[in-house]
Amino acid sequence: MECLAMLRQFIGQVQELWELYGFPPPPPPLHHYHHHHHLQTPQHQYQHSWCLLDLDNSSVRDGCYDLVMKERKSGNFKMLQPLMSLPPAKKPRKERYRDKMPEPASLTEIMEHRIWKEFPEDLFEAVIARLPVATIFRFRSVCRKWNLLVDSPSFSRRYSEVPKENPWFYTIAHEHENTGAIFDPSTKKWQHPSISNLPEKVIPLPVASAGGLVCFLDIGHKNFFVCNPLTQSFKELPARPVSVWSRIAVGMTVNRNSTTEGYKILWLGSDGEHEVYDSGKNSWTKPGGMPSSIKLPLFLNFRSQTLSIDSSLYFMRADPEGIVSYDMDNGAWKQYVVPAPPHLSDHTLAECGGKVMLVGLQTKNAATCVCIWELQKMTLLWKEVDRMPNFMCLEFYGKHIKMTCLGNKGVIMLSLRSRQMNRVVTYDFSRREWEKVPPCILPCGRKRPWIACGTAFHPSPTASA
Repeated sequence: MECLAMLRQFIGQVQELWELYGFPPPPPPLHHYHHHHHLQTPQHQYQHSWCLLDLDNSSVRDGCYDLVMKERKSGNFKMLQPLMSLPPAKKPRKERYRDKMPEPASLTEIMEHRIWKEFPEDLFEAVIARLPVATIFRFRSVCRKWNLLVDSPSFSRRYSEVPKENPWFYTIAHEHENTGAIFDPSTKKWQHPSISNLPEKVIPLPVASAGGLVCFLDIGHKNFFVCNPLTQSFKELPARPVSVWSRIAVGMTVNRNSTTEGYKILWLGSDGEHEVYDSGKNSWTKPGGMPSSIKLPLFLNFRSQTLSIDSSLYFMRADPEGIVSYDMDNGAWKQYVVPAPPHLSDHTLAECGGKVMLVGLQTKNAATCVCIWELQKMTLLWKEVDRMPNFMCLEFYGKHIKMTCLGNKGVIMLSLRSRQMNRVVTYDFSRREWEKVPPCILPCGRKRPWIACGTAFHPSPTASA
């Protein structure tokens, strides 16, 4: 019955999709599915671990919902509660009146099982790839076939082609460096995952992300790790031939917009030394020195996260003020001299629709405000396009504010703090909307910590390290 309930949910979503395009299929009779063996939970052991986003848990304190990670230990998955067990909701008057109306002939026809049996596989993958991430993980627990479908290369390619929605944010809190927290801006809720494969006494700092994967740097042991926070796919990168200092900038890209084709990671120091990791070769390489046209040292802005657009990475530098870029495909370096706006501090690069943006604090006298600039390609000057509303900036007046920016695409998270206050807000570039983030209290303590560092990533059930 549990599998049947999950199948009803999927059929309902398919019907809504067809109704949207003018081809509503009639509902299938339930008695056609009572005696079919393919709806039973298989007894074969799965080969992959999986996680389930429990969005219905209302007992979690501080209003957060948890990432429930489970490893398959027996032949059966623990299924969700059937949707039939939920109390029926009262229908609006229009819907009750509509139910009394006689249905058209097309809606009363019986959907034969043979029609669903020959449902096109490519359309099946297209429908599932457009579902929310939490729903995809629920469908993995229905049967062995659906679980293997999500792990298939064809579904990974299909999922990578679907336009991504808002990113999630992986954050590390001050005084709780071993505990990460994930914020979903679409639901405005926090999750508290754990990376079980990390070595003991390791403090992983999220420094970059691409294709649903997050790159961590352990400052203590100076090692790199790559992980999918949702599926727990984990990989420790090989040791590097040279030592890496803590003051480095890290960037990450994927090949052909999919992790199935591999990914690359670049670290860059202020002296111009750099290395590139290729997941296909599983090794670090030194592409060579920088061209003489780029002035050294770079004086990198380490408070600015590395920006990736297609195969290029962009870093902020000072003296001269501007941007340095590196193409991960051909290994070409470029330098752009771009004067910074006046009275600017704690700034970082961002991207919106292929345009390079700048986010920073602008302080004049005792007033402080967060401003957004767009880089003009013709003049290589910054043009202000938006700023935080006045009612939100009033609480910054007369305070020494420090800003930490997480993410740099689509939606960004800003941690604004001083000795008297601690605020976290998000900014949507396309909608130009500012929103306050609800507080996050870690399970291990009552104190609301401030965000020390973090990065944004697009949640993916298919990305593999």
